[in-house]
Amino acid sequence: MTPVPGFARPSRRPASGVRVDPGIICMAGAMLPPPLGDTLSKRLAAEMDPLAVILCRLLAQAAALLAARWLLGGRARSPALSRASMASGCLTAGMLASLIPAFAVMPIADAFAIFFVEPLLLTLLAGPLLGERPGPRRLAAVAVGLLGALIVIRPGGADFGPVTLLPLVAATCYALNMIVLRKASAHTSALELQCGATLVAAGVSLLAVGALAGLGEIRLSPASLPGWSWWAIAASGLCAALSFSLIGEAFRRTEASALAPFQYLEILGATAMGFLVFGDFPDAATWLGVAIILGSGLYVAHRERLSSSPEASTGPGRN
Repeated sequence: MTPVPGFARPSRRPASGVRVDPGIICMAGAMLPPPLGDTLSKRLAAEMDPLAVILCRLLAQAAALLAARWLLGGRARSPALSRASMASGCLTAGMLASLIPAFAVMPIADAFAIFFVEPLLLTLLAGPLLGERPGPRRLAAVAVGLLGALIVIRPGGADFGPVTLLPLVAATCYALNMIVLRKASAHTSALELQCGATLVAAGVSLLAVGALAGLGEIRLSPASLPGWSWWAIAASGLCAALSFSLIGEAFRRTEASALAPFQYLEILGATAMGFLVFGDFPDAATWLGVAIILGSGLYVAHRERLSSSPEASTGPGRN
């Protein structure tokens, strides 16, 4: 992988030392806020139209990112709007427009079961779109992680018709967005990129909600919302802002195929939220799935460490 300016990989390390990839740390941290934000979005969808939830969430996310950009001041150098941020914003809007309506109709676990084909899609797309060719061991590890995710969430057999396609559309948008972030992160800061992308996504959502409200398809009545909903909107936007900023930093530092399995860590947060909000205590099968997910991620991290070591250049190639 070509080194990113401003981030130099160490040329050698002590034989007994263990180098922890900063990109993997960022990706692992990025997986903590989304379950909270998604749970809040599902609760909000019971009080307002899902598209209105998307718009409110994006506006709150934009406010959080712009505040962070203002506080950092001179550290923000590149323009907030670019071709990459516009593409990322449209993909973000498409992902939310598919996923949140699915949450409003399907059990959140069933929707996640379909959505979590995304890391596998990302690893597969990293080859043709990024030139990152993961070997069969990484691909096998991602597939094993997907199996662990399915064990944890165990999708039910209920038939929700065409709605079941929405999480698949969301997963495709998300994987493509990760590709865009990976390409743009080499020359654009994560904060700047996310500011631009969120503004574009909010603009697209505002146009869509405004048009549908004008046609009478959506009723907007902020005054009728319960008081807790405003805190929920702010929290969901903050969760998304923090997560996407960390994801952008992760992709600036580490290959997409190496980061993909760590997205399964979101299952841990979803399991915790299920217990705290809905009283669902994890059973033995859930803990088995979590162990498989963690094992898959740790194995891929191990292969990434080996492939980036100086000895790898004389070895049999990427694996």
